Amino acid sequence: MTTPRVFIIRHGETEWSLNGRHTGSTELPLTTNGEKRILATGQALVGDNRLIVPAQLSHIYVSPRRRAQRTLELLGLCCAEKFPWQDERTHQDEEIRTNAKVQVTGDIREWDYGDYEGLTSAQIREQRKQNGEAAWDIWKDGCPGGESPRDVTDRLDRLIDEIRSKYHKEVTGKPKDEGVSGDVLVVAHGHILRALAMRWINKELTNGVALLLDAGGVGTLSYEHHNINEPAIL
Repeated sequence: MTTPRVFIIRHGETEWSLNGRHTGSTELPLTTNGEKRILATGQALVGDNRLIVPAQLSHIYVSPRRRAQRTLELLGLCCAEKFPWQDERTHQDEEIRTNAKVQVTGDIREWDYGDYEGLTSAQIREQRKQNGEAAWDIWKDGCPGGESPRDVTDRLDRLIDEIRSKYHKEVTGKPKDEGVSGDVLVVAHGHILRALAMRWINKELTNGVALLLDAGGVGTLSYEHHNINEPAIL
């Protein structure tokens, strides 16, 4: 029976992710090491009989931030259409591995850190201590001048509804030999992908998020018992 999946991939390492600085809207390139690790991830996890089979992808979502888009480029999916941010495709017809369309969406952009953009967690703690504020928990407090947990929940729920209605509902539970899949790839950022995983299984962000996802990390969301009403983190 077909059980569609959502593969979540965090962008590769940047100077700020390496230093623990919160990076929302700031545009930063991947480090050389970050690019090498994503290339290795693509070689290990993307391909026939691998975790992510390009031909079985129904759709690809990517953040508007360049670091996420560069990560997608390096995975080696060889899409039939050029990426939305490119002038032309960079591979030949015989190299095409997937017909999945790539959609750039702000629904999967990183959490808007507002006043905390570019700061480390230690700097934020010190700043709040000097201001007489309680210890900071992004999952409960959100970010001053940025997004609240409710803001993030609203846009992620919208994305989840779209994935399930467009790509998962019609294929879940069907025999595998019918050539259906419904797999979806999401390439984005640390906090937002961790939040996506929690909302996938209907958990409130304010209850805290235990999932970890390092730069370049990969996760899988799906369902138990081939049932779209039983979402799960694999």
